[in-house]
Amino acid sequence: MADKSNANKTSIAQTTTREPTCQNFITNTVKHGPGKIFGIILTFVLTHLLYHLLKPLSQPRITSEIVIGILIGNIPWIRDSCDEKFITTLNFIAEFGMICYMFVLGMEMDPYVIFKQPTQPAIIAYAGIISTFILACSIIPFMQYTQNTDIGFTLSLSISLSGSGSHILTRIITNLKIGKSDIGKLVIAAGVHTDMISMLLISIGYIFVSSSSRFADLSARLTSVLTMSCTLLLQIVFTAKISPIFMNWVNNENPEGKPMKGSHLVLSIAFMVMICTASPIYGYSPILSAFMAGIFLPSEGRVSKWAVGKINYLLTTFYYPVFFFWMGYHANFQKFEPGKWGTWARFFVLGVITLLGKVVGTVICGAMLGYHWRESFELGLLLTAKGHYHVFLAILFSMYGITSTSTSIMMVIVIFFTVVQTPSIVTRIIQRARKRAPTHRRALQWLDPMDELRILFCVHGTHNVPSTINFMEISRGTADPGILVCVTDMVELTDQIAATMVQGDGTETVTVTDKQVTDMRDQVTQTIQAYVDGSGGGIILRRMLALSTFNSMTQDICILAENLMASLIILPFHKNQNADGTLDGGNPGFRYVNRKVLRNAPCSVGILVDRGLGLADKISTTPRSFHAAVIFIGGKDDREALAYAGRVARHPGVKLTVIRFLLDDNSESNRRTGNYRVNLAEQEAEMKLDDECFAYFYERYVAGGHVSYMEKHMANSAETYATLRSLEGQYALIIVGQGGRVNSILTVGMNDWQQCPELGPVGDVLSGSSFSLKTSVLIIQQHHLKGELDGVDHEFSIM
Repeated sequence: MADKSNANKTSIAQTTTREPTCQNFITNTVKHGPGKIFGIILTFVLTHLLYHLLKPLSQPRITSEIVIGILIGNIPWIRDSCDEKFITTLNFIAEFGMICYMFVLGMEMDPYVIFKQPTQPAIIAYAGIISTFILACSIIPFMQYTQNTDIGFTLSLSISLSGSGSHILTRIITNLKIGKSDIGKLVIAAGVHTDMISMLLISIGYIFVSSSSRFADLSARLTSVLTMSCTLLLQIVFTAKISPIFMNWVNNENPEGKPMKGSHLVLSIAFMVMICTASPIYGYSPILSAFMAGIFLPSEGRVSKWAVGKINYLLTTFYYPVFFFWMGYHANFQKFEPGKWGTWARFFVLGVITLLGKVVGTVICGAMLGYHWRESFELGLLLTAKGHYHVFLAILFSMYGITSTSTSIMMVIVIFFTVVQTPSIVTRIIQRARKRAPTHRRALQWLDPMDELRILFCVHGTHNVPSTINFMEISRGTADPGILVCVTDMVELTDQIAATMVQGDGTETVTVTDKQVTDMRDQVTQTIQAYVDGSGGGIILRRMLALSTFNSMTQDICILAENLMASLIILPFHKNQNADGTLDGGNPGFRYVNRKVLRNAPCSVGILVDRGLGLADKISTTPRSFHAAVIFIGGKDDREALAYAGRVARHPGVKLTVIRFLLDDNSESNRRTGNYRVNLAEQEAEMKLDDECFAYFYERYVAGGHVSYMEKHMANSAETYATLRSLEGQYALIIVGQGGRVNSILTVGMNDWQQCPELGPVGDVLSGSSFSLKTSVLIIQQHHLKGELDGVDHEFSIM
């Protein structure tokens, strides 16, 4: 669509009539002097050097490539050494490389998402495209970018400005480690969708624009349009229907782990070349043909992954330096017209259209989707980033006299600034997320005993009520300062429940009228409130509801804990106890929520494996009737478990035993570290903290006779496992840390047979189906500042 050459000019897209080859390129290069050789080599070397210098600023490689390409391409003696044959060959290489680039770009996209219900990223992509396109079409015709008003050029430039460089955007987002965050996922998905839609529009529009520019006769135009349309349609149908059959056959004949057969590899390459060169025979652009072929080729499978990997390597290593040298040569600054006010006006308008168009569309769309205006604004700025094909179009416009060299240089500079700004925007997003992250540890170990203990206890239904009451009882301590417990119902938002929701008076207030949900909540509230009313002072009860899908339930729980300023979140295990005492298969949705809460919680988290943890009346009335134990091996999570056990030890009805696992000093395992690395400094620091924490606990509880103490000496993890199994049936509740141990010989290797890694090696053994039918387990993870190294967790939520 970008090619507007006259009838007597040969388009750069028509490679079938070209004779220069790589052999001509080498011959001409050697024959006509060292200047051009030195220029390409210098571009290659300086590009890599500048890229590494700009790495601290998180700038992508294209930034250094544009800068070095323009500088080297405008050195006079290098330009003078480039004769016409060399430039012709360079044009061919630039186009051939762009064919490979567009082929890979298409293979990384899924065109069938267009026919599905639009997702939020797709809606944002459409909003940015439409707003930018309307703004560009309204302004460009009046700015005289071409000598004569050209509708084809206006449409081409408008769609080009509406697009995004998805691969550049994805690389920046991934390198800055926000690809797992909500805004990172949104930007990547919206960028890919924007890139795909804009390229499809250019590919379809090329049929009409190219025909109108090459043929003055109406019948000849219609013939050309019909011919290219039919061949392109046949190419798409053949690629979409036949390619999967052929690719699957090759993949089945060459399974992973075995070397690919040479004949199959040759056939695959020949097949890809064939489907890419069908439509250009009838006048269609080979570059756009490669994109249309790539987008309908299967992206999965060994052959496709091999092709993408090899082509990307060749593009990055060899093609891009030559491409940007070619760009710098055609971006001749001697033809730049800085003295004319129109030059700067057109430059300013291009920048405004690119930035304002995307921002306006995303801000309006973001407001409709409920996003904050700041995130919507930054999302629009990120989607302005352009890529290599946009640079190629800018140079192509000037090569065929559509625009002046000065205008093409301005386009390249605008593209450069859209890329340069992207890392700084991402950095601001990270800084804002870092400010929202907790600045202090909300953990029981650091909680002042004189402060109120705040617990967020989550329940799945009425079957969790006995364990909730029992947990409140053993945790409540004295009436002063007491505890605040917020019991939260975790209810999955289904279509049936959503249909019963009624909008309240406030804009964010909704009422759930589903009878099953309301009856369950009423029963939970009445039972727990009756316990609180009859248990004496010291307990303040609040009720909350986390009604959402499993994907967003984690965020709701974390927000509740943040607002409550809780020190501990208690989550029910995703498996429930059957009538015979065994655990069922569990709910994978609740397991997903538990694992995500462990990663993102603003405070310490405990997972309660309930095996009959009820009977609170017996604990409260009979002294030392409830037998509990805490296992201490070492590490921050075990220290947190010990801190909670200190509160349990105050209850008159609990008989608590602390069991410390110690490494046998005389064992051979103590002298051998095995196959894992030991950071001695870190290990010594952790051991010092363990000793200090345990000494404080021993002096306060064990020495006074309130808590029993037991030591277990063992040599390796096998003995640890055997010792854990020996505790079967001795205690009603065992408290243990989730992990956080520094290369402990006593647990190393236990991860190999874990069924539930979120419980840690010790918790997994104690909660296994082969363990006791009557012993409940509480696995505690101490709160840690998210991203202690980078200041923010990779999966942060900011939208």
